[in-house]
Amino acid sequence: MIFVCNNSVLSGMSANSIALYFDSMEYAIQFDNLEKSFGSLPVLKGMSGYVNSGEVLAIIGSSGCGKSTLLRCFNRLETIDRGRIVIHDLEISKSHLSSHELKTVRSQVGMVFQQFNLFPHLSVLDNLTLAPQQVLKVSRRESEDRARYYLQEVGLVDKADMYPEQLSGGQRQRVAIARSLCMEPQIMLFDEPTSALDPELVGEVLAVMHRLAKQGMTMVVVTHEIQFARDVANRVMFLDQGQVAEEGIAREILTNPRSDRLHTFLSRMRQAQLV
Repeated sequence: MIFVCNNSVLSGMSANSIALYFDSMEYAIQFDNLEKSFGSLPVLKGMSGYVNSGEVLAIIGSSGCGKSTLLRCFNRLETIDRGRIVIHDLEISKSHLSSHELKTVRSQVGMVFQQFNLFPHLSVLDNLTLAPQQVLKVSRRESEDRARYYLQEVGLVDKADMYPEQLSGGQRQRVAIARSLCMEPQIMLFDEPTSALDPELVGEVLAVMHRLAKQGMTMVVVTHEIQFARDVANRVMFLDQGQVAEEGIAREILTNPRSDRLHTFLSRMRQAQLV
């Protein structure tokens, strides 16, 4: 079940109505008391939370606070030391996942990385058709039809026969988004998707993400784009030193943060973006 939920839906609603709205949704992701260390360095320190189906959750915080690690745990690119993660009805944090369960996770949860991760020796079209054919056993014809459809969605259908090195950074990131969509996931994870782009290319990637949000795609976005989080995300989760320091309705906590720590973080972000 997919819920179309964006900030226009929430505008004008009371706090109680908003709470009831979210309570009526089903969870796409639930995580409880997550702990994760790299050697002697603790990164996640008892994080808990959820992502509703059809909503956009933006995760913000300073470098090293655990944002990317948390995101990578949601599709089992990282495993946790303690705690529990459930994607829809599948617990992915148990000590052993069968090959079928792992395939289910990877097909249901798409991820877009900072550095695109496209295969340089493959054309754009072949980058998009590879995983559906190998993982989902989709035919060549169907995978190509699917690839061209999603390239059209991100405005790059005319680049199908080009190679990644022939594209701009913004185009490569849009190809990476289309590649994830070709697996037809139920959830999309974005790990600072604009951080490696020149400033003038950021807008084209954010526009694609904005369209996905309007279409009701469940999205978890690690980002430093505060304006994007305010305008597109339903909720924001602010991480600090491996813990969830504050969370709430995006426009509310980004306009009127409750904690001094979030207020300081947002002030520094605004100053950095003015430079």
